Amino acid sequence: MMAKSHVVVGIATWVATAPLLHLSPVNPLYLALAVAGSLLPDVDHPNSWIGRRSRPVSTAIAAALGHRGLTHSAVAVAGLVALLLHAGYQQAEVSALAVGYLSHLAADMLTPRGLRLAWPLRKTWGIPLCRTGSPTEGVIVIALVCGVAWQSLLHGTNKIATLL
Repeated sequence: MMAKSHVVVGIATWVATAPLLHLSPVNPLYLALAVAGSLLPDVDHPNSWIGRRSRPVSTAIAAALGHRGLTHSAVAVAGLVALLLHAGYQQAEVSALAVGYLSHLAADMLTPRGLRLAWPLRKTWGIPLCRTGSPTEGVIVIALVCGVAWQSLLHGTNKIATLL
C-alpha cells in the first residue's frame, strides 16, 4: 500500500484498538506514534516516504535485506517492542507504535506479494485483495475507516469521551 493509505489505516487501527488497551484514541502523542509505526516498516525501501527521509539507512537496509524482508516481519515487531521497553519507554507509547506497525503489516498482506512474517523463512502470507496504488486499495481504506467510525459511534462514544 501507499504511504497515505498506511497512515489512514494506522490511525483507524489505533482508534479502534486504543480503548481495548484503556488508552485515549485521540491522544496526540499516541496518534503520532501510531502514524510513525504505520510508516516505519518501509524504511527498507529507499523510494518510500520514510526511505526518502532516511536515505542512507534505507539504502543500507535495502541492500542488505531487500524490501519486505526483516522490517516486514513478526521478528521486527517483537524486536522493536523488546528494545523500546528495555530502553525505558512507557508501555502505552510502545503500544501505539506497535499498533501502527502491525497495521502496516496487515495492510501489506492484502497485496499479491504478501509478507514473509516468519522472516528469514521464505514462506509468505497474504490475502491478495488489491495491488499497491490501485483503486481497490482506496476502497479498502475507505471501508476500514467507515467500519471504525461505525464501531466508534455504536460502541465507543462513551469510552472515547471518558478517555479524553
